[in-house]
Amino acid sequence: MTGDIFDITAKRAALAPDDLAMEELATGRRVTYREMEDRASRAAALLADYGVGEGDRVGILCRNRIAFFELLFACGKRGAIAVPLNWRMPAAEMAPVLADCRPRLVLAGAEDWAVATEAVGPGVPLVGLDDEGPGGYEAALAAARPRATRDRWPGGQTWYLLYTSGTTGTPKAVIYTYAMALVNYVNIGQAIDLRGSDRTLCFLPLFHTAGINLHALPTLMAGGQVLVLPGFDVDVMVELLASGRLDTFFGVPAVYQQISLHPRFAEVDLSSLRHWGCGGAPLTDALVQRFFDRGVRVCNGMGMTETGPTAFLVDPGHAVRKIGSVGKPQLLVGVRIVDGQGRDVPDGETGELLFSGPGITPGYWNRPDATAAAFTPDGWLRTGDLARRDADGYYYIVGRLKEMFISGGENVYPAEVENMLTQHPDVLEAAVVGIPDPKWGEVGRAFVKLRPGVRDPGPEVLAAWCRTRLAAYKVPKSFVIIDDFPRTAAGKVQKHRLPKDQT
Repeated sequence: MTGDIFDITAKRAALAPDDLAMEELATGRRVTYREMEDRASRAAALLADYGVGEGDRVGILCRNRIAFFELLFACGKRGAIAVPLNWRMPAAEMAPVLADCRPRLVLAGAEDWAVATEAVGPGVPLVGLDDEGPGGYEAALAAARPRATRDRWPGGQTWYLLYTSGTTGTPKAVIYTYAMALVNYVNIGQAIDLRGSDRTLCFLPLFHTAGINLHALPTLMAGGQVLVLPGFDVDVMVELLASGRLDTFFGVPAVYQQISLHPRFAEVDLSSLRHWGCGGAPLTDALVQRFFDRGVRVCNGMGMTETGPTAFLVDPGHAVRKIGSVGKPQLLVGVRIVDGQGRDVPDGETGELLFSGPGITPGYWNRPDATAAAFTPDGWLRTGDLARRDADGYYYIVGRLKEMFISGGENVYPAEVENMLTQHPDVLEAAVVGIPDPKWGEVGRAFVKLRPGVRDPGPEVLAAWCRTRLAAYKVPKSFVIIDDFPRTAAGKVQKHRLPKDQT
């Protein structure tokens, strides 16, 4: 999909200039679509004043705030490439990322200023987003002289880069085009019935695709309101639910877990929020049921940074009846499930999930090797995820191809075992990995996080729970109780960081 799209803030300002676009809950700052267009245009002029031209990269290091989106739209107007930077990285880890993208300019919030000054190389200007004095963002914005910008943004052109290490640890930048933003708007918009009157919450990190695209950017494209939190705060979230200020919500399983554990969860009226979405990692059946008991249908979905991200989302009518499913492929997504020889597998059988369509990334920045490895010869994106489809056309993610292990000649999919463990009344979360075994080749080791206030039931009890519900070869041979899991920004457990040599 390479057709042009029109300047988003200019269009929104023309359609409904006085409608509220964004509000920062921490500061009370609010901007209308007219103000958003004015500030984004001034930010584009600021970029020009620093010599940023078409194709130049602009680093943005900050927690969630309105200015991030101003700069994102400014890059669109200028033809520059935004690079949201991971504020969880120390300077030593961020420096190679900056060396890879080579930004012409970096803007940073006060909370990340020390890291920015250490990581940004010589000769690269650094602008403080919270500094209102000379050289700061607000002063530069006020002084910027608006100039002509692009009113059309080429669909196939790069808009921003998202560095992702997933669960393996090696960062590479996924290329995001303007067309991908439009496709995601269509896919998520029709899936959740996105409306111009909708209010959503932006709290997931903006260096992650969900922070930008689920549902902040699509809501701005639709003309709705985006409430902004610097990060997730469960007390604020519950208060927003209680006050009925949200219409749509997207979170990762760890967020849903925290909401379900909140003291007010059992009493807050949740009925005003129209659509609840979840992705980033599988939402356990137990957690789906816990919310359903409160009258909420949480819709499991699945996508990747490389898919824009929206690919799957189960419809609310089947969220419980098809519990565990991620739904069906959305409007502009092509899907296949293939075996090791690239042949499509029949319904009910497990294979690798492949994607195609206009919302798929063209590849990775400066990584032709990684780009080539990510696609089949006929252009399908390899996900590394194992999936199956049932007779009704609903898809289920079985696990990661690299996480599957073979025990006594039988395939074991950790996600199935993890899901069963979390149905135990004492277990909050679980992660299962394969470890070497002299008799069976590999066996499972389960890392378990217990519910608050419960005592360790012991490995014998957990093993017995699994034995009555799973085939013997799937039952973990050992259990390790841990306080918490190492995670990615999306809440995915980083299994490669679990202590596999622990006894």
